[in-house]
Amino acid sequence: MIQAAKILEQRSHLAPGKLKITEHFFEVPRDYANPTSGTIQLFARSALKAEKPADYSPKGEIDVKKSQLPWFIYLQGGPGFECASPQHVSWTQTILDKGYQVLMLDQRGTGLSTAISQSSLQLRGDEKVQAEYMKSFRADSIVKDCEAIRKALTADYPEDKKKWSIMGQSFGGFCCTTYLSFYPEGVKEAFLFGGLPPLRSNPDEIYTRQYTRVKQRNEEYYAKYPEDIDRVKRVIKLLSRFGDTTVRVQGGEGYLSARRFQQLGLFFGAHGGFDTVHNLVLRADTDLSQFGHLTRPTVLAIEQAQSWDTNVIYALLHEPLYCQGEGEAANWSAERLLKNFPEFSLQHLDTHKPVFFTGEMIYPFMFECYPELIKMKAVGHLLAEEKNWPRLYDEEQLRKNEVPTYAAVYLDDMYVDYHLSMETASTIKGCKPFVTNMMYHNAIRAKTDDVLKELFTLRDDVMD
Repeated sequence: MIQAAKILEQRSHLAPGKLKITEHFFEVPRDYANPTSGTIQLFARSALKAEKPADYSPKGEIDVKKSQLPWFIYLQGGPGFECASPQHVSWTQTILDKGYQVLMLDQRGTGLSTAISQSSLQLRGDEKVQAEYMKSFRADSIVKDCEAIRKALTADYPEDKKKWSIMGQSFGGFCCTTYLSFYPEGVKEAFLFGGLPPLRSNPDEIYTRQYTRVKQRNEEYYAKYPEDIDRVKRVIKLLSRFGDTTVRVQGGEGYLSARRFQQLGLFFGAHGGFDTVHNLVLRADTDLSQFGHLTRPTVLAIEQAQSWDTNVIYALLHEPLYCQGEGEAANWSAERLLKNFPEFSLQHLDTHKPVFFTGEMIYPFMFECYPELIKMKAVGHLLAEEKNWPRLYDEEQLRKNEVPTYAAVYLDDMYVDYHLSMETASTIKGCKPFVTNMMYHNAIRAKTDDVLKELFTLRDDVMD
């Protein structure tokens, strides 16, 4: 039984766009199975419409009365990324216009929710203690946080209005599926965007499929920018000139290695991703032709395009987020499977073949070249070797699901496999998928109106 979160603070202000933004701090157990292990703070921002009524105060004050509008909580992708404030989110107004109030939750360990960084994690104790602590930051704990917050925010609501709507992008959709598995009684409806998770117990099949999709995206990238075949090779040769430590990055301890440069392929799964990578390749190669080295602004631009240092949960828990059950260790899945895909090998530098970029994969080398991750190398290895993880999905419960569920599934999604997504859609009773080959993984941001329209049509319209 999840207890209501303790509300520590709630402060409101008005934002452009006629919005009332409230900043919430909550307190919840770090480990719900062992409440004596301490508490953590969670942070979220909510948004309500704030329009002046005809009889507003002569002093110009806006009387925004306490609302019991239904709640609509958003779960961010990742894992390990915080939410933007609602006034900076493209779909906020659409959801408010439909009669909800929106809650943007910084999932535990992100943003202002007891954020995980090398320095904050080190306060917990030695590496083994840190690794054990990190096991509390997966979807199973996140949905418990959501339930605790829901109960706190709806404490004075009538019983028939206590449920809320949930929305998840990517990993946020994985969390929604965990929510439907274990706490469906708290959910009125669910909207998933590129977030139907593979119902597997370890990452191996998932990464095998992903390498195949990333390979295809590389082929499409080089078909669009064939001149980048030689440019990429020139950049990689420079980065490898004196081993992996030729080009240092901010912080002094890390460096821009060839394999790190290859990780820019992460962008290939998003709208505009090809152009983003091309611009970085063009900039780096132009530096080489004009100056013979990479300038500091160029190195910074590449650093800023990679979020592994600022969102370390992304690296620490990305492979383990697929693990559930005893004996299911991630064991550096992407690294083990890499040998099966020679297209990504740096040995192609001296051939006519292009060097392929990698995608959303985690590798041990990252804990040797990213400054923050270097300090967490032991923790990273312990988590990769961890064999016992709680279950994330209850397929029996999903098969008897009664919560209306709507899912945007992208045929060409590089990050989340289409076929495994459709398998999950067929497992969740009553799930209505919208399938398209016109959108990529970040459609909720890049094609907001289009994808929202389709999912709400699934909810509101009738079949003819």
